[in-house]
Amino acid sequence: MSTVTVEKIKTIKTLNAIAESGLKVFNKDSFTIDNESENPDAVVVRSFNMHALEFGDQLKAIARAGAGVNNIPVDKCTEQGIVVFNTPGANANAVKEMVLTSLIASSRNLFAGIAWTKGLEVEGDQIPKLVEAGKKQFVGKEIKGKTLGVIGLGAIGALVANDALDLDMDVIGFDPFISVDTAWNLSRNVQRAMTIEQLYAESDYITVHVPFTPDTKGMFNKETFSIMKPGVHILNFSRGELVNEVDMAVALEDGIVGEYITDFPNENVLQMKNTIAIPHLGASTQESEENCAIMASRQVKEFLETGNIKNSVNFPNASLPYTGKTRVTAFHRNVPNMVGQITSAISSYDLNIADMVNRSRGDYAYTMIDIDNEVNGDILPAIEEKINQIEGIVTARII
Repeated sequence: MSTVTVEKIKTIKTLNAIAESGLKVFNKDSFTIDNESENPDAVVVRSFNMHALEFGDQLKAIARAGAGVNNIPVDKCTEQGIVVFNTPGANANAVKEMVLTSLIASSRNLFAGIAWTKGLEVEGDQIPKLVEAGKKQFVGKEIKGKTLGVIGLGAIGALVANDALDLDMDVIGFDPFISVDTAWNLSRNVQRAMTIEQLYAESDYITVHVPFTPDTKGMFNKETFSIMKPGVHILNFSRGELVNEVDMAVALEDGIVGEYITDFPNENVLQMKNTIAIPHLGASTQESEENCAIMASRQVKEFLETGNIKNSVNFPNASLPYTGKTRVTAFHRNVPNMVGQITSAISSYDLNIADMVNRSRGDYAYTMIDIDNEVNGDILPAIEEKINQIEGIVTARII
């Protein structure tokens, strides 16, 4: 059953602790934060698992203060006409710094060396002598002049690639879906790998920055390890599921992979040889949490107030300058004559269309229409009913 609603004071619910700087985006005149609400207009969330939740009929948007949306039932949201946002790039600098820190530290055996030194605390005045005698076991390698392979050149991957060049590394990148905006931000000195196999074969270090999908699941496995240089270091700050852990354990034992650095520890990972397991700290900085909260809140606010969509993972991105005119928005099936039916419903009330935009994404599309006339609020229910009768409408709003 499609729904059409007229705007009112909007209720925002948070399912995790969201930085106060983000919540301040919602001005008190138009929004209220109510974490007990069972039927909010929007939800701002971090890692809370939403798959078992039932959604109220007023829920219009969910914003994930982060990049991954595995904790949100995106398909269910699409079917119910709920837009899902994420915040790509908001935590990119934090993750980039962690990748580069781990890259250098693992090459210099820094983590193992620190742990060993800590174990000497009971040796008293013998510690300096023991340090000098034992430090040779931690002799490492410099990253200067080595080749870093970057898989995925989005917001994080591009930053890692550019900064690795400044550290005098050779950088080779692979991303068949690189965006124009990212390409502009990427140094021309990043070499392009024509295939991912080329990157595997040429890299001394490999860092991966791609989402977890059926195509990327287990992309690091026995077959791909066989292509790599012996002793390659692999850094995974994207998703644990990108690695076949059984194959990784064997590759580490055999020295095919020299070091595995991951932000996703589990029972298997902690039993692997030559593995540095970081407790999911990639984006855990105060600045990152604030950036994600602010970006998520701004996207929700913009959508609720104007209908404009940016950084959605399930709706098409669409923007139309908001001039204060009455605006009709509709999320609908991407089938012929939908726009014609919506505009006919509006014009049947002697209303002129000032501007409009229509964007599609797969089986669905999103339409925004600004009405030129000054609209009498009394006819809004009639417009609502007319739009509601159109087959293929999922949700519609009058702003």
